[in-house]
Amino acid sequence: MNDRPIVVAITGASGAPYAVGVLQCLLAAERPTQLIISSHGYRLLDTEMGIASLAALRDRAGAAAFDRFVRVFDDGDRGAAPASGSALNAGMVVVPCSMGTVSAIAAGSSRSLVERAADVMLKERRPLILVPRETPLSAIHLENMLRVTRAGAIVMPAAPGFYHRPTAIADLVNFMVARISDHLGVPQSLVSRWGEPGDE
Repeated sequence: MNDRPIVVAITGASGAPYAVGVLQCLLAAERPTQLIISSHGYRLLDTEMGIASLAALRDRAGAAAFDRFVRVFDDGDRGAAPASGSALNAGMVVVPCSMGTVSAIAAGSSRSLVERAADVMLKERRPLILVPRETPLSAIHLENMLRVTRAGAIVMPAAPGFYHRPTAIADLVNFMVARISDHLGVPQSLVSRWGEPGDE
């Protein structure tokens, strides 16, 4: 499975540092990555991190590793590899995942490559991790998250813990990136695990 790519989708919910962190973690682990960024995802990267283009994201993630391990797909191309169950991969994470995207996945609408790729993960019974960032949550949000969970997705809200005593924003980001990486089966050493040396 380690030679199969992981699909990473970036949509318009707040949480660009989580997306960049996941991408950097995958590249550090030398995992092939299929990257899809929605139009709102590009706007998010610029707004929250000053990453105004794909080239800027490449530089931030590490250009050499990006060129070696990342393949970028247009969100409008519903005929791309991630849209087909016959194209093998090791799972998908949507980080951050807007509530509009959660709703579309719950309904199986597949209007974009992000939505279609997520639909493929569910039908093929592959790991699908959704990282929403919204507060407060409406009944509609909660129902949609329950619906995708029942369909097989893992809903992992961007809610970092504090028991590791974070002292910087990067510590909070790393907490979530570590949890996402664990569920994708990607090695990481961003935060110490509960009960391991380093915990107090």
